[in-house]
Amino acid sequence: MRELPRSIGEAAAMLRRKDTTSVELTEIALARAHADPFNAWLLVADEHARVQAKAADARIARGDASPLCGIPWACKDIIGTKGVATTAASKILEGYVPPYSATVVERLDQAGAVMLGKTNLDEFAMGSSNENSAFGAVRNPWDTARVPGGSSGGSAVAVAAGQALFSLGTDTGGSIRQPGALSGIAAMKPTYGRVSRYGVVAFASSLDQVGPFANTVEDCATVCQALFGKDPNDATTMPRNAEDLRRDLDKGVKGLRLGVPKEFFIDGMERGVERAVRDALQEYARQGAEIVDVSLPHTDAGLAVYYIIQPAEASSNLARYDGVRYGLRVEGPDLIETYRRTRGQGFGAEVKRRMILGTYALSAGYYDAYYVKAQKVRTLISAEFDAAFAKCDAIVTPTSPTVAFKIGLKVDDPLAMYLNDVFTLPANIAGLPGISIPCGLSEGLPVGLQIMANSFQEAMMFRVAAAYEHATKHHEMRPKEIAA
Repeated sequence: MRELPRSIGEAAAMLRRKDTTSVELTEIALARAHADPFNAWLLVADEHARVQAKAADARIARGDASPLCGIPWACKDIIGTKGVATTAASKILEGYVPPYSATVVERLDQAGAVMLGKTNLDEFAMGSSNENSAFGAVRNPWDTARVPGGSSGGSAVAVAAGQALFSLGTDTGGSIRQPGALSGIAAMKPTYGRVSRYGVVAFASSLDQVGPFANTVEDCATVCQALFGKDPNDATTMPRNAEDLRRDLDKGVKGLRLGVPKEFFIDGMERGVERAVRDALQEYARQGAEIVDVSLPHTDAGLAVYYIIQPAEASSNLARYDGVRYGLRVEGPDLIETYRRTRGQGFGAEVKRRMILGTYALSAGYYDAYYVKAQKVRTLISAEFDAAFAKCDAIVTPTSPTVAFKIGLKVDDPLAMYLNDVFTLPANIAGLPGISIPCGLSEGLPVGLQIMANSFQEAMMFRVAAAYEHATKHHEMRPKEIAA
């Protein structure tokens, strides 16, 4: 089967030289998506993609094309798409077709990008392994006995397996960066308020953000260029002046201060992961960066804070699935029994667990003890990041304490599963941007390096990430090369 180009930039150059067409790229991508052995896709929208590809070729012929015009991409199935089913990988929304698209989809439509279809995920984005989907687990292309990470596992695999040139995911506590790390690709979460959440199925509204998966740092920046901006439909988006997020990609890190928090090197981290991250820090030092120690003392409390705030917001957001307005309805003899049957059959075990936890944390007698206290510690965590960024330009850490683990290994141990997010969720708690990039292999599986920057400093984050990528070959590794 023919392959897609290595990057958005390469594909865009080919399109403008007339070496290929969007229709041709789209057909290659559709064929690979249909042949997918990893369960990455919930829906492949052939005709939708072909119509968009033909329109993109016409735009390119007119000279009216953005950098994303004609580029095939994959959409996490929690992001609303007009006329194309959006299920959040849940039986309770099976068959639901939104009457409008999310703002991020509209912006990619305006850019001329070609949406191939909808990718698999943990149900309602609740999970760290993509084993919680109502439509089956996603498998990691590096080793199909292992998870790809979650919740955006399908979006990560679509890019890692060469089925799309980029994809969108959502990140509530690491659901873009962690699967990016475990699948060996670049994966980025923006500052809270940079990207509209309008039209995205709500999970935890103070934490959720949409961001890209891609093969390179530059590709992530290119996608963000199209997504960023104020949206009148989302009051949490910030009015910021337009900026070129790619402007500093070639500046390197000489003279920059890169902070390393000791709290991110913990007992239980796999040795191969720590070794790869330490090697990456040495590479930065060789390039002239100053490696400085910073401290984030409440990191160990982040997990508890996150797993109070996130389920609390989820229990509120998911209350709308009642069998009355839309989605699944399982009739009962009265309204309460209809609720029980609908939610009992429509929601999976992990969703039920988090809704129960969240409802408990918000209930009378426990609200102050849990939810209010968690919000206070959240403020402390944000203040600690502020203090750290007074000493450094960016923070560099592992993305995940482990490489991809075996399917089924942690499904009966929720706490062990939640610990997968220990390095990623602090950025969500503080609303900061973060990116994961490949930094080597451990036991033949990808290791992710996380770079976090201060609020709205995505250009700095991309600069630091690109400096490492330009100096190494880790981002060029692909699963088939390991298999060979």
